[in-house]
Amino acid sequence: MSRHIAEVVVAGHICLDIIPTIDEKRIGMEGILVPGKLMSIGPAVLSTGGAVPNTGLALHRLGSRVKLMGKVGKDPFGETILSLLRQQQDVLAEGMIVAEGETSSYSIVISPPQTDRAFLHATGANDTYSAADLQTDRLEGSKLFHFGYPPLMRRMYEQGGRELTSLFQQVKALGLTVSLDMAKPDPESAAGQADWRAILASALPYVDVFMPSFEEVLFMLNRERFHQLSQEAASDDLLPLANGTLLSELSRQLLDMGAAIVALKLGEHGLYVRTTSDPDRLSAMGACAPVDGLSAGWLGCELLTSCYEVEVKGTTGAGDCTIAGFLYGLLRGMPLEEAVHAAVGVGACNVEQADAVSGIPPWADVQRRMNRGWAKREQKLDLADWVLNERQVWVGPHHQLRKTGRDAG
Repeated sequence: MSRHIAEVVVAGHICLDIIPTIDEKRIGMEGILVPGKLMSIGPAVLSTGGAVPNTGLALHRLGSRVKLMGKVGKDPFGETILSLLRQQQDVLAEGMIVAEGETSSYSIVISPPQTDRAFLHATGANDTYSAADLQTDRLEGSKLFHFGYPPLMRRMYEQGGRELTSLFQQVKALGLTVSLDMAKPDPESAAGQADWRAILASALPYVDVFMPSFEEVLFMLNRERFHQLSQEAASDDLLPLANGTLLSELSRQLLDMGAAIVALKLGEHGLYVRTTSDPDRLSAMGACAPVDGLSAGWLGCELLTSCYEVEVKGTTGAGDCTIAGFLYGLLRGMPLEEAVHAAVGVGACNVEQADAVSGIPPWADVQRRMNRGWAKREQKLDLADWVLNERQVWVGPHHQLRKTGRDAG
């Protein structure tokens, strides 16, 4: 049998998501997590969770040729994960690592209608994933390597992130484009106490597309500001306090550390993207580097787009699918603004279903929906000095400075 050649390889964290069905009448966590009471819920949905299946299966459903490289234990949860992957397509499980004597990761996902979800999570075999697990021979013919959730993978953040950097060095040596997604660790855990600024400074020179959430990167780069905003926030949600100035500050630091493209996920507020102004760094992105006439449209940009209007049934995997939409655009050679629309379009399809990926249709369907005038949500973040262009994308001041020939800083 010939080996499956994938254009994109998705590696990193994988788990089994157990998602109880929750009555729409009982909205909000306060109506569910009541100590001492037996709560009546519906059937549980079993699905794969984590960056590997969420982003990987979303890309597969959009139409990309995908290979998954996650790690599970040889146990019932691991067998269920592999079975769920094979239900999508047999070849998707070919690159999976099955580790004897280890337990598979799982999450209990509490996702009430109209409310952001909460997780009870066990990291399992993800903790032992290392650079030695990378099957470099299986990267042959691929263009893009995406890695997700190192804060939930102990070997990836121990010793200053040495394994994470080594992993990316191996991939970049093969000429692939590298993208990275994060997760916010428990501040009191070992992952939360790790020096993430140092880890990112070591890893990002080998990362072309860095796509964390706003809260994750604020926690990692400016813990003091993170705690300050946490005290100011009306709830645990810091996103309403994000603004154009702070997004620019964070992205500038990440570009200075070595990333070529920084995309910060903003939940219901959309997606922020800032790109390098160095053409040499852009061309060094590897197999997915924008070329010819497209390259200029990716240089020195600062953009933000709102989410599309949808009825939200669940937010599990929303960020992962947003990443899938952006990476799909990069793989297909789209202009930056189209890739940004693709990102929030795929993310919007995701939240129309309770699980992580069943709402993702083929790319042609997403594109058709966007072309028919799919409405965007009103932007509520403070974007002083930003301009909304005719393509419904907010253009930041650094982007405008580049357009007028001045230093984008």
